[in-house]
Amino acid sequence: MAPKRSSSGSVAQSTKSHGGKKKHQNNVENGSATVSAPETVQNKATNAVMEKEKKKQNFIVRTVWTIVMIAGFFILLAAGHIWIMALVTTIQILTFKEVIAVANEPAREKKLPYGKVINWYFLATTIYFLYGESVVYYFKQVVLVDYYLLPFATHHRFISYMLYIIGFMIFVSSLEKGHYKFQFAQFAFTHVTLLLVVVQAHFIMNNIFAGMFWFFLPASLVIINDIFAYLCGITFGRTPLIKISPKKTVEGFVGAWISTIIIGMILSHFLIKWKYMICPITDFSANAWSGLACEPNPVFVRQTFAVPSFLVPLLHRKTYEIEPIHFHVMVMASFSSLIAPFGGFFASGLKRTFQIKDFGDTIPGHGGITDRMDCQFLMGFFSYMYYDSFIATHHLRVGSVLETAIQSLTLAEQMQLVSSLHKYLYNQGYITDETLECLEKIKS
Repeated sequence: MAPKRSSSGSVAQSTKSHGGKKKHQNNVENGSATVSAPETVQNKATNAVMEKEKKKQNFIVRTVWTIVMIAGFFILLAAGHIWIMALVTTIQILTFKEVIAVANEPAREKKLPYGKVINWYFLATTIYFLYGESVVYYFKQVVLVDYYLLPFATHHRFISYMLYIIGFMIFVSSLEKGHYKFQFAQFAFTHVTLLLVVVQAHFIMNNIFAGMFWFFLPASLVIINDIFAYLCGITFGRTPLIKISPKKTVEGFVGAWISTIIIGMILSHFLIKWKYMICPITDFSANAWSGLACEPNPVFVRQTFAVPSFLVPLLHRKTYEIEPIHFHVMVMASFSSLIAPFGGFFASGLKRTFQIKDFGDTIPGHGGITDRMDCQFLMGFFSYMYYDSFIATHHLRVGSVLETAIQSLTLAEQMQLVSSLHKYLYNQGYITDETLECLEKIKS
């Protein structure tokens, strides 16, 4: 009996010992679990602090660079038209570079020849054509009387076409078997980029020639609309506007439209009082301090309008005085609010196509130049077309007369024209006898 008890006692002791070990193991596991929980909470708290610090740092960088860009823009604006033109050209080239780089990434892997060279060649050719057109149009009286510039001005379009044909031949020569589809897709993408970026941006340059007002106001309207779309959207935005940009709301869209019209009219009220803003460019050396003088376009001059009959009882007056430009500003503000944002939607769709967040990192905290300029290109092109169709006064220019005389008259007829013009000026008392005698000697 004793051994039996001893045996059972051993078994019991063994069971007890095993149960104790198991219990100790469970305690250790539970203890380790309770230890890991605070560590997980601590890690989450650390990540949250790091994320908050990252957002804070990004906000500071964005704010600093926003101030730098605004200050730099106004300095260039005051420095003169030539500096603003340089700015637009720089933006034009950088935007082309960013957009082309998005599609050129696969080309690097395929190691195709001349891909990047062809892109930049077509850019240079397009800029030569567009800028040459503007210079010849606005400064005929300068280029047509210069011995070296006259051939380029006279044959500018033919030269531009031949430059393009050379690029076309280079592209065809670079085609490689097995990559035809990709290379033609790259060729098409380059031309679409030239059309949507370079060509549209060039018309912003023509706006500067027409007067700084036609450059500054449209650009400001896009910025104003962007700001108020954000403010109205986060304040009372509820209804999604478009699938390609889920954060945009109908309420923010409409609220920004109304706000842009109001602020645009207030802004234009002050801008039209400054001759530097409303005068067309005549001297590249002019700046905000040297001043410009011109006969203002009629849209900047206050005029009397009849009040619609149904509003007379409400306004208690039959006429009112206002500058016509304010009506045009309403149209431009509506375009910047209702149409120009689709340039941003288009850019968003392009980024989603190539699965990128930004077009680049040119501007710290803001992404690439394209991310900031996508709406400006549409707005600048519209502003030029609207100005040329409804506002520009098409007077006969000295350059146009000079172009006709040089290209349509013989040398003898040109000399006769100069002689007759000098006789007219002599009879009016503007030139002396000596000047007229010198002219007659040259003619003979």
